[in-house]
Amino acid sequence: MATAKETMENQVDAEMNFESALENYLSSDMGDLEEGSIVKGEIVRVDDDNVLVDVNFKSEGQIPAEEFRDAQGNISVKVGDRVDVYVARKNEVDGTITLSFDKAKRMQLFDQLEDVLDKNSTIKGTITRRIKGGYTVDLGGVEAFLPGSHVDLRPVPDMDALVNQEFEFRVLKINRRRSNVIVSRRVLLEEERDTKRAALLQTLAEGQIVKGKAKNITEYGVFVDLGGLDGLLHITDMSWKRVRHPREMVTMGQELELKVLSFDKENQKVSLGLKQLVPDPWQDITARFPENSRHTGKVTNLVDYGVFVELEPGVEGLVHISEMSWTRKLRHPSQMVHQGDEVEVVILGVDSEKKRISLGMKQVRPNPWDLVGERFPEGTVLEGVIKNITEFGMFIGIEDGIDGLIHVSDISWTKKLHHPGEVYKVGDTVQAKVLTVDQENEKFTLGMKQLTEDPWSSVPVRYPVGNVISGTVTNVTDFGLFVEVEEGIEGLIHVTELGKKVKSPSELYKEGDVVQAKIIHVSADERRLGLSVKQLKEEEERRKPKDYHAGSAEVGQTLGDLLKQKFEGDGE
Repeated sequence: MATAKETMENQVDAEMNFESALENYLSSDMGDLEEGSIVKGEIVRVDDDNVLVDVNFKSEGQIPAEEFRDAQGNISVKVGDRVDVYVARKNEVDGTITLSFDKAKRMQLFDQLEDVLDKNSTIKGTITRRIKGGYTVDLGGVEAFLPGSHVDLRPVPDMDALVNQEFEFRVLKINRRRSNVIVSRRVLLEEERDTKRAALLQTLAEGQIVKGKAKNITEYGVFVDLGGLDGLLHITDMSWKRVRHPREMVTMGQELELKVLSFDKENQKVSLGLKQLVPDPWQDITARFPENSRHTGKVTNLVDYGVFVELEPGVEGLVHISEMSWTRKLRHPSQMVHQGDEVEVVILGVDSEKKRISLGMKQVRPNPWDLVGERFPEGTVLEGVIKNITEFGMFIGIEDGIDGLIHVSDISWTKKLHHPGEVYKVGDTVQAKVLTVDQENEKFTLGMKQLTEDPWSSVPVRYPVGNVISGTVTNVTDFGLFVEVEEGIEGLIHVTELGKKVKSPSELYKEGDVVQAKIIHVSADERRLGLSVKQLKEEEERRKPKDYHAGSAEVGQTLGDLLKQKFEGDGE
């Protein structure tokens, strides 16, 4: 039980606390609550709709709970917390006050931004979305505009990739009345680049090994950021082997270790090399790849004129299309090989200075033309299948892709063919005689008519000059008649040998007529048989009187014959 003394002391303390509280309430704290100012207040009540804040005014200020919710929608304050609030309006008469937590934060943030602008310092922010001309950046409650030209040192390939990323920014301009803030990231990157460049220029030297990041890839090379200074890695310095495009070896943003080939400090130009970090594979190339040696390689590229084959890393040779097959006439290398194929090749030539190697694929196997000359000497009779027919002849498959040509003139001694297809078709099997084997020019000619004797060789014997023959008119022309005397053997009756009165052969003859004529010329070499109707008729006319006198001993006797007979009779 408390003593009287203790009771008295407690009562005195309570009175003093009440007086102190009353003094504080009536003090100038109320006078500090000026409209447009920021004051501290204590959270006295929190519910889903509103938060009550005590700022030592006649009544608490009511602030919407939405101003205290975080990104997840949860209220971020509790009873007893002290917060900065903005005095929007107060009414001394009825004791009401309007407060704002958001405006307080916004005013404080603008004060901070102005301080950042004055001190030329930086502030962190998050890019929230893309808008026309740039981005919106959240600076912790205040939205700022980031122009597209101030995002990076170079145009950004994928602008959407920067959304939701946090960066440091420099404040360029503030308009508090319009709540406009403009920030820049490029300014900071430029300052960082200039600082690094100054340091790099002091240490960079030719022959030095440096590290960098690929920042731009073109057809002719890669621009590499060395840390404040860009260097060029030319496509010819990327690899000892042939590179069609830098993207075959480098990707954007890739970290690279490179060698400084040249450095122009005055113009700040740096040439870089990647292949120079490894030994040149073309050194002593002739020792590893002597001429006529065989090797296996991988087809790396096909072009119209041949294929490139990698013999070892950094060493490629060219197989010209003419060196791919002994027999096939290729239109494109893809008819024989594909990219990635393993092929066996023979070294044809090495030029170490120009870094070129000539390769051959067909040389891996014997030249079939050498074998053909041995297996099928001239005069050999062979059998083959017709593979192709053209106007000038037929191609016969022999072996290993070698075709022999039977010219249209070597098909028959006697038949006049305008096109071999009149008699033969692809796939037919025929016999022929080897006429020529030209290994150097890779030509193989055959003949079918040579399998039989030339009928014209015996024509002079069978049809001597002076004989009379009978034949069928096969063709009527302005200059004469062609007459077939036997199958395949034709003679010509020239218009002058038809008769004196004949001006045009078609006046008297047509195809299919049978005529008799006298042989006036024959030549097996020229394959010509000259005939004459006129001479036959003249000869017949000359023979007519003789035949008449010889057959008329009694009736056809002349006066001289009768007188002679009379004198001979009288003498007896």
